[in-house]
Amino acid sequence: MKDLLNKYYQNHALVYKIILFIVITVTIVYLFPKGGQFKYNIQKGKPWQYENLYAPFDFAILKTDEDVSKEIEEIEANKKLYFTIREDVYEKVEQQFLDKILLIQEDSAAVGLGKNRIKTFGLKFLENVYKTGFLNKSDNDKVLKNSIITLRRGNEAEDILSDNLFTTEMLVPAIQKYFDKTRYQRLEQNFTTLFFDILEPNIFYDEEFTQKVIDEEIRGITVNKGLVTENERIIAKGDVVEGDKYEILLSLKSEYDSQLWSKSNYNWIVFGYTILVALVLLMLMLFLHRYRKNIWENNTKLTFIFFNVILIVFLVTIVQKYWVNYIYVVPIIILPIIFKAFFDARLGLFAHVVTVMILGFIVPNSFEFIFLQIIAGIVTILTVSELHRRANLFFSIIKITGVYMLSYFAFSIIQEGNAQQLKWGYFVMFALNGVLSFLSLFLILIYERTFNLVSDVSLLELSNTNSKLLRELNEKAPGTFQHSMQVANLAEASANEIGANAMLVRTGALYHDIGKMVNPMYFIENQTTSVNPHNELPPHDSAMIIVDHVLKGIEIAKKNRLPDRIIDFIRTHHGTTMVYYFYRKQNDITPDQVDPKDFTYPGPIPFSKETAILMMCDACEAASKSIKDPTAMLIDELVEKIINGQMSQGQYMNSDITFKEIQTIKKVIKKKLNNIYHLRIEYPE
Repeated sequence: MKDLLNKYYQNHALVYKIILFIVITVTIVYLFPKGGQFKYNIQKGKPWQYENLYAPFDFAILKTDEDVSKEIEEIEANKKLYFTIREDVYEKVEQQFLDKILLIQEDSAAVGLGKNRIKTFGLKFLENVYKTGFLNKSDNDKVLKNSIITLRRGNEAEDILSDNLFTTEMLVPAIQKYFDKTRYQRLEQNFTTLFFDILEPNIFYDEEFTQKVIDEEIRGITVNKGLVTENERIIAKGDVVEGDKYEILLSLKSEYDSQLWSKSNYNWIVFGYTILVALVLLMLMLFLHRYRKNIWENNTKLTFIFFNVILIVFLVTIVQKYWVNYIYVVPIIILPIIFKAFFDARLGLFAHVVTVMILGFIVPNSFEFIFLQIIAGIVTILTVSELHRRANLFFSIIKITGVYMLSYFAFSIIQEGNAQQLKWGYFVMFALNGVLSFLSLFLILIYERTFNLVSDVSLLELSNTNSKLLRELNEKAPGTFQHSMQVANLAEASANEIGANAMLVRTGALYHDIGKMVNPMYFIENQTTSVNPHNELPPHDSAMIIVDHVLKGIEIAKKNRLPDRIIDFIRTHHGTTMVYYFYRKQNDITPDQVDPKDFTYPGPIPFSKETAILMMCDACEAASKSIKDPTAMLIDELVEKIINGQMSQGQYMNSDITFKEIQTIKKVIKKKLNNIYHLRIEYPE
């Protein structure tokens, strides 16, 4: 048991990677919709690349979503409107009529008309109105002119012409016509006032019943529109996949998927998905192990990378499950933006391609999806830079959105044969995708705090010379601060020339010597008098103080929570070089008894172009101060001597920098130092 624990502690980093790999694989497979994959790739508008295809079994030809939508639209357009008759309304109106007819009867006596005849004449008009039907005014706009509607009386229904119903607008003309050329014409105004006072509609639109009938008709729509029998030829090799053939192939795919998925096949399908996902993730692991050692050895960064991969997979699977038509709204390009911001373009593109390959298992039209996303990822890597300048991201996302739209346009005209069938909703989705991609800035800020990573945005903040730590450096070691500023300028110019991360190397240069704040007077650039404290110390102790500024710098950086990428510059800016001056002095005192390790910086040597640039610029700028009368020739010789010496010691072996780039950096340093030490002419008094 003790041996097992010892092995675990010795290999805990590897154990963590294995567990992380298994957890991510299982999680992705769990998120996947469980179903088989159709063995043929159906691409509308393209020739059938496989052999002649015959039906393996009987299956129905399914209607397309467009066919079903058209049938639903026809049902909605031709829907029958149902109205309900309220029988109690006539009884209520009749009673009100009998109560109020008395006043009219008194007026009729003055003109010599019988009271009972007046009442009977009015009641016949009411009977005529309610026998025909009086439509509710608010429902009048639902009825089209001269259309057929259905009246419901209990369980009975009757179709009638809508124009036959009474409406409020028809009452006055109807009353005039009823009273015209009768002996009761003199009382027309009285009856008009009475009828408008008591008449109430008895026919109302029954929206609930109408919708119920529509829903039943929609539910009655069949999803099949034909049948393909076993061994019937579906498509021949070379035939274009379009029209009925395309619909039959989609129907076969649907039937195949439904037959393939079963409890007996479920475990096999999951097993197959697990192998494929594990292989894809293994490729990402191997890439990091082979080409990004510093990330591979850092479990926090490794967790960060896989967390982002699974986050994108999760978002796509959720949208695919519930809102599949909006799959292109998911801003997948956030992944390469974030990885390029924190790491580099190559890792960003590789991780993006791996993620898109995983998503290709579950999205519809996988070839189109993979093509669009990989093209968008490439454009992202090529265009997104200097995220601290927000305008750069804005213009990059405009370009990415344009590529999305152009690619979709090309796919559409290939599949449809013309540009008339374009679905403009896709262009809206791509625009929304671009807007959501700006969330990458928000995520970058969160990740910086959560995973202690550094991006161009935080580098811009750190490079502010008014920050707390740099102000402290300026106060305690002003000479070192000025040296750091000069080195930062040299390093930034060199990085720009060879295409390295200029913002990163400038920020690293500003902080690379913060360890000198502990004993500032032991470094010559901070000595304001002729008194040198090293004169009072043995060479061995002086060397220890000089070498120790690297370790002190790392301690100060960690205490002030500087990112690891900045601390890397502190650790590597002297590599494994030797404090040669004090080594020679000690060797003169105690010949053949000096251990070179006591006079050597702990390292490591630079492991990136940026850290290599800093080592060159730092050494050259510091050594240039020793030239009493600087000339272009002396500066050239100095730069060549220092950088060639570092190369001969193997200081740049791990920094992935070329001889050509080193020569370019030499030229930049020489030019800048010549500018710094350029002597002005002496002006006469």
